[in-house]
Amino acid sequence: MIKVSRFGQPERPNLVLIHGFMGAKEDWLACMPILSLHFHCICIDLPGHGESTLSLPTPGFDALVSAIMTTLQHLNCHQFHLLGYSLGGRVALHIAKQHPQSLLSLTLESAHPGLSDIKAKAARLHADQQWADKLQHLPLKQFLSLWYQQAVFSDLTAEQTLALIEQRSQNQPDALLNCYLATSLGHQQDCRNAVAAIAPHCHIIVGEQDAKFLALAQQWQQQQPINVLVIKQAGHNIHSHHHHAFCQQLLAVISPEPIG
Repeated sequence: MIKVSRFGQPERPNLVLIHGFMGAKEDWLACMPILSLHFHCICIDLPGHGESTLSLPTPGFDALVSAIMTTLQHLNCHQFHLLGYSLGGRVALHIAKQHPQSLLSLTLESAHPGLSDIKAKAARLHADQQWADKLQHLPLKQFLSLWYQQAVFSDLTAEQTLALIEQRSQNQPDALLNCYLATSLGHQQDCRNAVAAIAPHCHIIVGEQDAKFLALAQQWQQQQPINVLVIKQAGHNIHSHHHHAFCQQLLAVISPEPIG
């Protein structure tokens, strides 16, 4: 079962928001006072996260897309703007690939479009299995301490890292493990071409300090008609640590009405 939280008037255009790995629908709360003035915001808990208890097969992207679309249909949400962060962005790309007619726009935050090389996919599956082993066998806080030492999180202060470890330690390791293995980048389709069906309404927001994902976005832009938006002095998780700049940039490209 996919759980959601909703903010804003249902008569406004729908904006579906998908969090990243180990996050929850509450991760978007800092953005809601701004975004809910313009949109009917539907924040989703991915399987194994927050209140969503759904278990996924491996690979699990097709089952996950189906579960999300079924949930949205039950909410009478048939067309929507779609926003996804990191893992949530990779899920959003699969939704765009399978249901382009449902999207009013697609905005990705710090998200990978997918691997095209078979050897790269195999290498990623191997690396993700090593992380999965740590998640399965280490105390969760010890796993989290290792996780946030990755280069992609290097912009975080020590205080921010400790706060994230405390927050993410509320998760259930077995549930996280299921989702992590099911949605490995090694199982993800190469979604670079998925944006073609919704151009020019595809945007990717990246942090100036997030060298890996900034390079990925710029390379992708050379291949497909996507709009790359760079937030200064930001790293990987922009909506949490620079929520005002993030919301203003988002509204500038997808808002249905003037802002000011």
